Amino acid sequence: MRFICLYTLSFNIFLLVFTLGKANAQDQLLDKAIAFQTMSQRWELDSINKKGTFRMTPYKPIFVTIVRWTDDPNEQPQSENPDYNQPLPIDYSQFEVKLDLSLKTKVAQGLIKGYGDIWVGYTQKAHWQAYNKELSRPFRELNYEPEIILSVAMNINVFIAKLRMVGISLNHQSNGRSILLSRSWNRIIFFAGFERDTWQVYVKHWIRLPDSDDENPAIADYYGRGELVVIKNLKRHQIAFTATNSLRFDITNRGSMKATWSFPVYKNLRMQLHAGYGYGETLIDYNHKQSTAGICVSLIDW
Repeated sequence: MRFICLYTLSFNIFLLVFTLGKANAQDQLLDKAIAFQTMSQRWELDSINKKGTFRMTPYKPIFVTIVRWTDDPNEQPQSENPDYNQPLPIDYSQFEVKLDLSLKTKVAQGLIKGYGDIWVGYTQKAHWQAYNKELSRPFRELNYEPEIILSVAMNINVFIAKLRMVGISLNHQSNGRSILLSRSWNRIIFFAGFERDTWQVYVKHWIRLPDSDDENPAIADYYGRGELVVIKNLKRHQIAFTATNSLRFDITNRGSMKATWSFPVYKNLRMQLHAGYGYGETLIDYNHKQSTAGICVSLIDW
């Protein structure tokens, strides 16, 4: 039922955004002022877009979720490893503030016949119980995600789209907490980026590296082994759909999905609405299923 509700919401958002995009054809100057980046611009895939090394640029979207709601707060985080179980529940609020920061910088350029670049990326997420006065408004969870990325520019027609980049990255993610609530994992991620007109698609598959002191043994079975990101730009609006999946196509199949609509409010001020369902919104929630919704101030879109 939750999957049906989310799909219905995503479809309604798509129809609304499409209608708004068609209705604003006269705003050409404003459209150009806040045009979204192409994949080539974001990853500097063509010579005209090269900016050199050690310049800080956006990686993933950057936004502040003013109000994030969940139908089931994870008040007693558990792990398959009994040494990492929270013994008593914590009275978390269903409402909190969420901060998403994601940046990257190129440290080497043109390594593979002039097309291979090495990037260093950093993503951080913070879930803040700002409305929970009874618990003294603590930060419920912080996730840190440094990454080393090798991207290679491509320009190959694949069916109806164009393959614009492929690559591999070494990714570490942790929440920096002590025993009981500590969660972390290391991955090798393979990815590809496709583009057609105002559509962008990113496909990822990862392999988890072994960990001798495993705090979350089944994280790949819940959070997933792959990710799909589909982005559509409609003039001044952007919609995106993100899904992760465990790639176990039986009754143990799990994952998550999230639909996002980003839209202009006033001049350069942009807002975002999102709805999500599934596992792994944070590391501490990797095996906790929930439905979420949020209202955000959008600083950087896809």
